Amino acid sequence: MAEPKTKYDRQLRIWGEQGQAALEKASICLLNCGPTGSETLKNLVLGGVGSITVIDGSKVDVGDLGNNFMVDESSVGQSKAKCVCAFLQELNDAVKAKFIEEYPESLIETNPSFFSQFTLVIATQLGEGSMLKLDRICREANVMLIFARSYGLTGFVRISVKEHTIVESKPDHFLDDLRLNNPWPELRRFAESIDLDVQDTVAHKHTPYVVILVKMADKWAKSHGGSLPSTREEKKEFKDLLKASMVAVDEDNYREAIEASFKVFAPRGISSELQQILNDNRAEVDSNSSDFWVMVAALKEFIANEGSGEAPLEGSIPDMTSSTELYVNLQNIFQAKAEADCLVIEQRVRYILKKIGKDPNSISKTTLKSFCRNARKLRVCRYRSVEEEFNSPILSELQKYLTDEDYSVAVGFYILLRAVDRFAANYNSFPGQFHGGMDEDISRLKTTAVGLLSDLGCNGSTLTEDLINEMCRFGASQLHAVAAFIGGIASQEVIKLITRQFVPMSGTFIFNGIDHKSQLLYL
Repeated sequence: MAEPKTKYDRQLRIWGEQGQAALEKASICLLNCGPTGSETLKNLVLGGVGSITVIDGSKVDVGDLGNNFMVDESSVGQSKAKCVCAFLQELNDAVKAKFIEEYPESLIETNPSFFSQFTLVIATQLGEGSMLKLDRICREANVMLIFARSYGLTGFVRISVKEHTIVESKPDHFLDDLRLNNPWPELRRFAESIDLDVQDTVAHKHTPYVVILVKMADKWAKSHGGSLPSTREEKKEFKDLLKASMVAVDEDNYREAIEASFKVFAPRGISSELQQILNDNRAEVDSNSSDFWVMVAALKEFIANEGSGEAPLEGSIPDMTSSTELYVNLQNIFQAKAEADCLVIEQRVRYILKKIGKDPNSISKTTLKSFCRNARKLRVCRYRSVEEEFNSPILSELQKYLTDEDYSVAVGFYILLRAVDRFAANYNSFPGQFHGGMDEDISRLKTTAVGLLSDLGCNGSTLTEDLINEMCRFGASQLHAVAAFIGGIASQEVIKLITRQFVPMSGTFIFNGIDHKSQLLYL
């Protein structure tokens, strides 16, 4: 067997060893292993999750051979859970795989406590009634839950957890933490010790832009009553000053300074998103608080005291044109400040833990370091329960989607995916599932959809005939291409939730295979 380090080499570069360790500890339960469930789990097994449990009561029939690569002709008539489980186990023998031949709906009814043993449940192809029950069960047991379903050319993915806290949110674009608009004493002193009007052209060319901007911002503030450039004119004037300080045309460091000058204009202090987390009532901690909120409580104290309105410094600097000596000195100044800030946070965390009756050393240094490095990027996600969304969606949003040309197909599919479950409950089959009676199914589905809309408070709203016809034409089929796509989205979200890295999607994800569009609905 390949050594895990080399086996998972490429993904380790994305979520690191801590992320991989979290995956390898996770136990995942899959409900229904049709193509949507099988494709979701395949990606996770290849990624190296700890253990999987496949739950499906059905047998493989000939129809399954056309849309599920994990069964073949020799599987017909056998337990679907058993065949899929054996196939997945072949993909990665490091994963513990087991199966239970039972219909998920009856397990949800008769043995709700069964689900509390898992890190996360992936529920595929469930009807509305079972979704509501399972959601309640998983929320009470604090088990993460993802719903996924493919239906003809459409499908959805929806995460449901009470609260998900993220330290390593890894945003695509984020300002480097350089404090050019608010340098601390050591950085200011370092900048002051360097002469920008140096006669030596090589030295002039190799002064890092951080130093140039700190000095220029300081100079500007002295002649503008202590404030930094804020209006458009002032910003332009500041850039012109930088241009004027260039001695030669090829001074890359001054060019970098002009390009990075917006970092001087950025507001001081912390973002409104971080402020919101600090103001959250969960930041008032007690003995039930999670490590995340304990660290947030310490962060709040730090910002109010030692941080003077700023979060702990991240401590890394980007590449820049500079002499090696100045770059290394600058790096050391940033690292020293970051370490000092982290030490203060650590002391505050240990004190808070002691105060709420927990072991003061229960949060590791590694965790604290990562928290300090990412303090400006913390995220908290909360999801409405499925029951809230289904029974009282945000009406203004729903009405906006129904009338917005861009969203009308996505919201149409959302309504129809719920309407087909009502239809099935009334008529014991999905619309268009059996040959014959298509016209009757179309008018029944239309009536069901209009009824659902009026129950949700959208009286008089209708869906286009085309969409209703299409939904009947789908006949509850699962197409492999759609299932693989939905499974790909679902498995990506599972990894975000388990590794607690990146920000999982909010709202309900709807795939519209007719127009090849994916959209999120916030209901």
